[in-house]
Formats: sequence, structure tokens, C-alpha cells
Amino acid sequence: MENESQKSRIVRFHWWFKKKQKRADPFHLSEASDGGEDEDDDYLDNVFIRSMKMDPCILTNELRIFVGTWNVAGRSPVGSLAVDLNEWLNLKDVADIYVLGFQEIVPLKAINVIGAEDPTEATNWNLLIGKTLNDKYGCPWLTPMLNPITSDNYQYAGVSDSERRFSVSGRTATPMRGQPNRCSRYKLMASKKMVGVFISVWMKRELLRRYRISSVKVCSVACGIMGYLGNKGSVSVSMSIEGTSFCFIAAHLASGEKKGDEGRRNHQVSEIFRRTSFPQLPQDGDNPHPLTILGHDQIFWFGDLNYRLYLEDNLARQLIKKQDWRALQEFDQLRRELEEGGVFQSWKEGNIEFAPTYKYSSSNCNRYSGGLPSRAGEKQRTPAWYR
Repeated sequence: MENESQKSRIVRFHWWFKKKQKRADPFHLSEASDGGEDEDDDYLDNVFIRSMKMDPCILTNELRIFVGTWNVAGRSPVGSLAVDLNEWLNLKDVADIYVLGFQEIVPLKAINVIGAEDPTEATNWNLLIGKTLNDKYGCPWLTPMLNPITSDNYQYAGVSDSERRFSVSGRTATPMRGQPNRCSRYKLMASKKMVGVFISVWMKRELLRRYRISSVKVCSVACGIMGYLGNKGSVSVSMSIEGTSFCFIAAHLASGEKKGDEGRRNHQVSEIFRRTSFPQLPQDGDNPHPLTILGHDQIFWFGDLNYRLYLEDNLARQLIKKQDWRALQEFDQLRRELEEGGVFQSWKEGNIEFAPTYKYSSSNCNRYSGGLPSRAGEKQRTPAWYR
């Protein structure tokens, strides 16, 4: 799920340009308007946007960003999951930035939901991700990673090779034991865990030398039991690359197939929009207000959103067998909510050209749970995409 605000960003730059006048005016904007708000302003905006697209002086950079989500159902990142991770990251076609969201990295038992956060599983996942990304380039991943960020006031402190992280409060996170691995191709930029929801962002080291990376921050929003426990909710990362702000939101929303459960999911989306914020620091500019999700230039929302299919189980399985994804999407809850404006207004989703991802049997990843013949201990679940 992506939100793009290129036009609004250009228009904002247009007004900045008129006010500051720090370089020559290649489009003669000062001659076209006296700065007042009159009927020519809309026309001027459009002319400026078209001119921006043609201006050869504007530099653009292309970045390949892999955004993925995986509900690991409480499994620890050891053994067979290492092979699964390699296949999932598709390292034959590498990206510049990897943004990975996970759900249920710990079982959602009461002790994990209401107890103190344990960083162990998040650290293990970061170790596995770092090893998977860097082994491809013959870079053995020998040194343990930093502990995951625990404070929502985390702030990335520059691009130094000291391999340290500092929070806004001045406390230093646990440093790496031993010397930094200079061979590593990818660097962990940020990670955040809330109960079972986890996000991990990795970037090629060469990008840190080539581009200005700043304002890396994290935020978590718990909206599960009673609206405030962390069994459901989101973890987010905000960062700026060469002045373009990015926001990545990994979410795990309410489950349930009963009528009206989609309303609970919609409400949680609204709560995440309302409560996610990233504090501004003096180096971020003059705006003292926290940065919200919609305040970013590029936004990516992903996760286990738990939206279902408005379709009986046997009919859904028939369409899956025919690989008729278009017909299946006609019954998709999230698609209908998008069309009706119930959630994610003005957002767009990528094409779905793959089978529903929920719910596979724990004993056979090529078979959906339930169905016929029935197996002992398996709950009947209508397949769905759940994104």
C-alpha cells in the first residue's frame, strides 16, 4: 500500500522558491505573479509543475526498495527459516534498501502481551537478516548486532563508521561486541519491536556515502486488547534520503471473520494514522510539530491486515484452483473498503497476481489449512490475502 505526494511536494517547493529566491528564476515566476493569491496562481502552479518535469538541471536518483511482510506464527528464526528467508528476499535481484515487517515473532500469549518487552527474538531476527543479506557477497556475519531500538525517541546520528546509535535522551544503545564488520554490504538502519510486531530496515553501505541520510526515527502504536495492548498495532520507521521523506508502517490488525470485524480493522487503521508521530529535532527544520504519517513524501503500509474474502470456503478454493485471482479480488474485503472509502482514502495498492497467502497448513506449506479431507487439529479457515 503506497501513498505518493509528488505534486504537493513540488507545489510546496514552488512557494518556497518564490519566497526565498536563492537562485536565478529559470521559469520567470517573479514576473508572472506579485506573490498575492489571485486567479493566476493555479495556472502558475500547473506551469511550474510541467516546467519542473522538463528542467534538465534537476537531478533524480533511482532506488530499489524491497518491502515485504511475513507472519511467522511464533516460530523462532533458526533452522528451516534461514532457508525460507533467503528465498523470500529474492537475492538474485538485489535491492538497495530492504524493509521487512514481521508479525507474531513471539507467540501471542498473555505473558508476552502484558509482560515487559524481551528483545531476544528481534535480535535473533536481525542476526539472521544480516547474515542472509551479507553472505551473498562473501561477507561472513560474525559480529552480533546492536540491540533493537527500544525507545520511540530514537534518532539516527549521522553516517559515521563508529557503528553506534544514540537516542534523543542521550542514552547509547548496546554497542557491537568486537570490531565493526567492514566487509558487510548492508547496514541495519533501524528496527523496532512491539510484542510480536517487528520492523527491520537495511540499506547498502554505499548509499550512506553517496546520499544524505537523516532523521531516522521509530514509532509504535498499540491498539489491541482494550485498544491499548500491543498484541495488535503497528511499528513504523521514518527517514529522509536526500531530502525526500519516507515512512514505512508494518501493522498487524484485528482478526475475525464475523460481519462487522472489518470495521474493527478500519478503526485500528484510523488509530494508527492518528497516533503515529515522529518528534522533530532542531536539525529537522523550523517546524516544531511532530511529523505524522501523511506528512511524508513517500509512504508504504504493509503487514498482516487480516482483511478477508466475502466468499464461502468451497467457492474460494475453487477459484484458487483455477488461479482466477481477478475473480477472487471481487470479493476481497480490503478492495471493497478502498472502493467505498471506508479506509485508506486516495491510496493505491499494487497488482495482486499470486494466490492467497492465508492460511497454509503448519505441516505442509503447499496446502491451505482446513478443507477436505479434514485433518485433526486444523481449524477451518477460508483462504484470503490478509494484506
